Amino acid sequence: MDSDEKPAIEAKAWDKAFEELIFEKWKREKTYRFDKNAKGELYSIDTPPPYVNAPVHMGHAVTYAQMDMFARYRRMKGHNVLFPLGLDNNGLPIEMAAEKKTGKRLHQLPRTEALTLCRELLEKAGLESLRTFLRTGISFNSWEKGTAIGDIYETDSKDYRTLTQETFIDMWERGLIYEDNRPTNWDPGTRTTLADAEVLYEDIPSTFNDITFKIKETGDEITIGTTRPELVCTCGMVIFNPEDDRYKKYAGKTAITPVFNREVPIKANPAADMTKGTGIVMMCSFGDLADVRFFREQGLKPVIAINADGTMNEHAGVLKGLKVKEARLKMIELLREQGLLVGQKQITHRTPISERSKAPIEFIAMSELYVKQLDFREEMRKIAKEPKFYNERSRQTLLDWIDAISIDWPVSRRRFYATEVPLWYCAKCKHAITSKRGTYVQPWKDPAPVKECPKCKNTTFEGDTRVLDTWFDSSITPLYILKWHRDEEFFKKAFPCTLRPQGKDIIRTWLFYTLLKCWQLTDKCVFKDVWVNYHILDAKGEKMSKSKNNAIDPAKIIDKFGAEPFRLWAAMEGDITTTDYRCNEDRIKGHSGTLTKLWNVVRFASMFPQAKRPGKLCPLDNWIRAELADIVRYTDEQYLLYNFHDPAMRIRHFLWETFASHYLEIVKARAYNRDSAFTKEEQDSALSTIHETLDVLLKLMAPITPFITYKLYEELRKKDIHFEQFPTPEKTSKPDFASAELESFNSTVWKAKKDAGLSLRAPVKVLTIPKSLESIKKELQIMHAAETIKTGEAAVSLASA
Repeated sequence: MDSDEKPAIEAKAWDKAFEELIFEKWKREKTYRFDKNAKGELYSIDTPPPYVNAPVHMGHAVTYAQMDMFARYRRMKGHNVLFPLGLDNNGLPIEMAAEKKTGKRLHQLPRTEALTLCRELLEKAGLESLRTFLRTGISFNSWEKGTAIGDIYETDSKDYRTLTQETFIDMWERGLIYEDNRPTNWDPGTRTTLADAEVLYEDIPSTFNDITFKIKETGDEITIGTTRPELVCTCGMVIFNPEDDRYKKYAGKTAITPVFNREVPIKANPAADMTKGTGIVMMCSFGDLADVRFFREQGLKPVIAINADGTMNEHAGVLKGLKVKEARLKMIELLREQGLLVGQKQITHRTPISERSKAPIEFIAMSELYVKQLDFREEMRKIAKEPKFYNERSRQTLLDWIDAISIDWPVSRRRFYATEVPLWYCAKCKHAITSKRGTYVQPWKDPAPVKECPKCKNTTFEGDTRVLDTWFDSSITPLYILKWHRDEEFFKKAFPCTLRPQGKDIIRTWLFYTLLKCWQLTDKCVFKDVWVNYHILDAKGEKMSKSKNNAIDPAKIIDKFGAEPFRLWAAMEGDITTTDYRCNEDRIKGHSGTLTKLWNVVRFASMFPQAKRPGKLCPLDNWIRAELADIVRYTDEQYLLYNFHDPAMRIRHFLWETFASHYLEIVKARAYNRDSAFTKEEQDSALSTIHETLDVLLKLMAPITPFITYKLYEELRKKDIHFEQFPTPEKTSKPDFASAELESFNSTVWKAKKDAGLSLRAPVKVLTIPKSLESIKKELQIMHAAETIKTGEAAVSLASA
C-alpha cells in the first residue's frame, strides 16, 4: 500500500471459508423468509423440484445459481420474492432407485411393502444432498419443510397429493378426464403406460427379414419385409399401394400368414410405400404408431400378443412365454426351417424407447384415464404465445410439440409411489365415484366416500389401484406455491406466477402439461415469463454421465474453489438460454482472480475516508461516474431480461480496467493529497467518487456474487447489501474525454516503460498528451512521474533517454 492508513476491510484476502459463515447465518436467521404481507410487487419463481434421492448435479447447480441471481436482483428492485424449494419425491425415479438399492422388483411385492421401501429410501436421502444448494448461496425462502407460503414442499406430502387429487376431481367433473380402452405406449421395463412425451426415438441395429406369404385363391407366393416377424400372429391385413401394378391382381384376395396359417384380406391402401422393401406390407397389432392408426381407421379388431411383462401370450402360439427378442429369433428360426425366409439384411431402425427404462416401447391395449388435449390444440397455441420466452426459440419448440400431439394425455399409471387416482367404482354397475375435496385418499385400501351407489344403490365398491402420471403432479407446482384452493386471497393477488425456469428437454412435458392443465383449471395462462436453459456438458462437449465417468460434482468444485468462482463462471460462461455450457474446472478456477481483484480494490479504497460530494466534480470523477452510469443503465435493462452474462462481462472489464487500472491509479494522488497539491474540494470530489463507485459496483455484482459482496458491504457500511436498493443511473455531464482515449494513452506510456525495462513508476522526462485529456493533465503528470507535460500527439520521452 501507498499509505500507513488502515483499511476498513480487515482481512487481507477473500477466503472461501467466509462463505459457510455467511450461508449458515442466512439459514439460522431465516434472512429470506417470505412474508405475504410485505410491501412490494410479488415476484414468484416456480422452481423445478429436483429428485431428493439423487445428488445435485452440475446442471442443477448452474441453473439454480442463475435463478438465485434473478431472485436477488428482484429483491433489490423492491419486489417481494417468492422463491421456494420443492422436492420431487414421486414417480418412477424413486421406484427405480428403490429397486436398484434393494435388488427387489416392486411389482412382485405387496403394495404396502413396496411403498415402505420407497419411503425408507427417501428418509435416508434426507436433505443432505441439497446442502449443495445452500453452499451455492441459493436464497430460497426457507430451508424447512412445511405448508406455509415459501416453505420447502414435497410432491409426496399429504398436502401436495391432496391438491393433485383435487385437480383430478375438478377435471373429472368437467369432463376433461375420461377412461378408454385403447392401444397405449407400454414400457415393459417399468410395466406401465407412457405418454407420447415420455417416449424417445433411437436408431437401433435391426434385421430386415423377407418372408413368404401365400395367396389362398391362386397359390402364388408374395414376399413381405419386416423387422417384427414375431408379430405375424397379429397380422390383420396385407396392403399394397393402389398405384403399384405388381400387386393389383391380388386386390380382394386372401393372404395366408406363414407359420400361423391365418387368413387375412389383401387390399390397396396408400399407406403402403412402393419404394420401401417389396412394396407390400403386413399390418400388425401393433408394431408401431402407424399400425395403431391403421387398425383404428380400418375398424380392425386388434390381436394383442404381448403381455404387460414383455412376454408373448397365447395369441403367439408356439412363441408363448418367450420375451419379445427371444420370440423374434424363434420366429426367424421357424421361418427358415419351413423355407419361408427368403432374405435378410442388417439395417438401422428408428425405434421408440422409454425415456426412463430405455426399453423398446410396445403397443398394448389397456384401459387408462386420459386428459383431453387434442380438443384444445388451437387454444394451447394461443396460450403458448402469451408468456415472454427467454429465448424465443424455446417457444417454437413448444409450438412444434403442440402441432405434433396425436393422442390425448394418458395420466393413469400402473405403479405405486405416486398420487393415487381418487376413484372408486360400483362393484355392480361400475359407476365411478370421486373422493371428497380436501382429503388425501388411497382408494386401493381406503373405503369409498359413499355408502351406496347413486346410480344403482349397490353398497359394495372397488377402489382404483392406479396412480397418476408424475407430470400430472408436477404440472400443478405454480398453483401449489401460489396457494390455489388454500389461500384464495393470496392466490388472487399472486396469479399468474411470474417465472417458470426449466430445462429445454422438458418443454414437451413439464412446461406443456403445466400450461395445459392450469389453463383447464383457471382459464388463464399461468406464467408471465418462461426461461429455458440448455445443457451443461463436459469440457469436450459431451453429456455428463456416471457411465462415461465425466460427471463433475458441483459439491467438489465448491470444496476446491468456493461458490463465488462457480457463480461467476455460471454467469459469464455464455447465454445458457441459447447454447450449451461446457464445464471446465480451470475456467471456473480462473474466476477466482476477479474475486481477488475485487477484494484488493475495495480494501485499498477503504483506506480513504468518506467525504460529502462537492458542488463541482473534477473531470476525472465525472468521467468515471458517467462510465458507471452507463453500466448501471445497461445492467438494469439486461438483468430485467434475465441476461446476466453480458452485464457481468462489462462489470468485470470496469472493475479490472476502467476502475482499478486507470481511475484509481490516476486519482489516488488527489485522494491522498499529501502535499496539498489539490484543493479540499478536489480531494472531496475524489473521495466521494471512490466510495460511491464502490457502493454501486458491489450492488451490481451482488446478485451474481452474494457472499463476497455481502462481506465487503457489511464491513464497509454495516448493512446487508441484498436488501439495499438496486442502483439507478446517475445523471452526469458529458465527460471531456472518451474511455478509449484515456486507456490507450496510459497503455502507450506503460508499454514504453516496459519495453525500456523500467518499472511503471519510473520517471518520464517529457509526456505529450492528446488535447482531449488536457483537463486531467495535472493528474496524468503525477501518475506517470513526468518532469514536463505538454499537449500534442501522444508521445513519451523517458528520463533515461
